[in-house]
Amino acid sequence: MASSASENRLLLSRIATNEKHGENSPYFDGWKAYDQNPFHLTENPEGVIQMGLAENQLSFDLVEEWIRKNPKASICTAEGIEKFRSVANFQDYHGLPEFRQAIASFMWKARGGRVTFGPHRVVMSGGATGANELVMFCLANRGDAFLIPSPYYPAFYRDLGWRTGVQIVPVDCDSSNNFKITKEALEAAYGKAQNNNINVKGLIITNPSNPLGTTLDKDTLESLVTFINQKNIHLVCDEIYAATVFSSPKFTCITEVIQNMNCNPNLIHIVYSLSKDMGFPGLRVGIVYSYNDDVVNIGRKMSSFGLVSSQTQHMLASMLSDEDFVEKFLTTSAKRLAKRHGVFTDGLEEVGINCLKSNAGLFCWMDLRRLLRDQTFDGEMVLWRVIVNEVKLNVSPGSSFKCVEPGWFRVCFANMDDDTVEVALKRIRAFVGQAKKAQEQAQVKSPKKRWQSNLRLSFSSSSRRFEQEGVSVMSPRMMSPHSPMPHSPLLRATT
Repeated sequence: MASSASENRLLLSRIATNEKHGENSPYFDGWKAYDQNPFHLTENPEGVIQMGLAENQLSFDLVEEWIRKNPKASICTAEGIEKFRSVANFQDYHGLPEFRQAIASFMWKARGGRVTFGPHRVVMSGGATGANELVMFCLANRGDAFLIPSPYYPAFYRDLGWRTGVQIVPVDCDSSNNFKITKEALEAAYGKAQNNNINVKGLIITNPSNPLGTTLDKDTLESLVTFINQKNIHLVCDEIYAATVFSSPKFTCITEVIQNMNCNPNLIHIVYSLSKDMGFPGLRVGIVYSYNDDVVNIGRKMSSFGLVSSQTQHMLASMLSDEDFVEKFLTTSAKRLAKRHGVFTDGLEEVGINCLKSNAGLFCWMDLRRLLRDQTFDGEMVLWRVIVNEVKLNVSPGSSFKCVEPGWFRVCFANMDDDTVEVALKRIRAFVGQAKKAQEQAQVKSPKKRWQSNLRLSFSSSSRRFEQEGVSVMSPRMMSPHSPMPHSPLLRATT
């Protein structure tokens, strides 16, 4: 049987069967535990809570209300059927003019109205995943590399390099300065790549950051633009969390920065999407906005492999052109994200767990270093397995984001209702309470022993027990949230 499987792989392409899909990462682990035992407030209250999914579900009621009031926006209603034929027929790869105009307008509003965007530079793609790959196909050859400050989105390996052959060179950032990007770190990564005969074609940043939930300040952005201009390499700005900023400082988009700098605009490109800001990952709306005319023209030809459906374009053109709705949505969404962020981080602080101070995103960068068995990534994995299997919270370990320090975890808070958040916090309180009790017992028995030693024993025994009972998390090579499973965790995450 194994021989047959091996022979079958030989019949397939190297692109399809190589391991550069990036899903052999702990980031994709934990989904099996959730899929086998998904939490539900009433039907399965002891299940695993999905806190590894960065979705924005806090303002769906506003969208649903708009849809009910605007039946003409859909070609699948009696009120909108008259547009069916024109929308269902072949559409130009440029996209519906009204859709591109609406996207440009929404990008302007989501950035506080401080910069404008032209619809003639909007290139469509199938979600941010497709947009990122499209940019790579336009900018780089197989074997070329892009610098990316760590910690960074684990699926970049898939999005940027699986089919293109582009490499990622991490720019190491750490907690000594709250993971800020420094010129020294950039130069070190660039120099290391050159020493290894790797051709660096550009720098990719996520702003606001995933997983940090922070925004880059103007001075940092200016330094990045200066760096790429000096090296004559590209700057790709992933801004898919632009409208998730819920507190100061405000979001500074790369467009604001280059307007007041002497730089080569042909090197500047923006990746955008409605997956996070609007909470529409299922609609697969990805955007490349480039200041390079050739990238726009070539990108439109390549976008034929991943267009946004004309039905989706038609509906969103109407929705995003409704200024009153957009204003209400952006304002309400920011307030709800701020409230949820406050509730969750306050709950963590009550039990002595701190997070990196953040002002954006759908997640927190949680510091659990003091709970590690030892200050290693193996220790991080032991703790993470206990959190998934015993505490029953699917959070993402920092090592999967290429964080250089063990003990950081990304935990998502916007993909669930208030009651589920309270259950998650209750579980965390119980877990930390047990840890404190172990500390007290250790001090009674031997004042010189640190309480972490008791946790070390507890974690080790728990981890062994899970493996012996066959309930440890599934290997990322076996499944991922993108696998075509009948009961995909992505479909069940709304419970």
